[in-house]
Amino acid sequence: MAKKFSELRAKLPPAVRQQAERQTQIMLAEMPLHELRRARGLSQKMLAEALHVQQPSVAKLERRTDMYISTLRSHIEAMGGELQVIAKFPDGTVKINNFAELA
Repeated sequence: MAKKFSELRAKLPPAVRQQAERQTQIMLAEMPLHELRRARGLSQKMLAEALHVQQPSVAKLERRTDMYISTLRSHIEAMGGELQVIAKFPDGTVKINNFAELA
């Protein structure tokens, strides 16, 4: 007979559960655009309508490994987010503001 996942998880040692939670948070904090779109509950068609483009354009954009920051900003804003460019260094982080929206 199959066991509920919650029962199996409850039997794990606390350290293992904490490690699994950390891994989950890392995976949720870093994801490709197509997974982010799905996590936001949007289809490619819905996003295409918000961007005023055709659905194949969204599919193509999600496969790209290189794009303009303005293109990525539009994509993120169409999903209801805000794009921030952050530089991370060993002694801290800096938010880069050269890419602010032009008025």
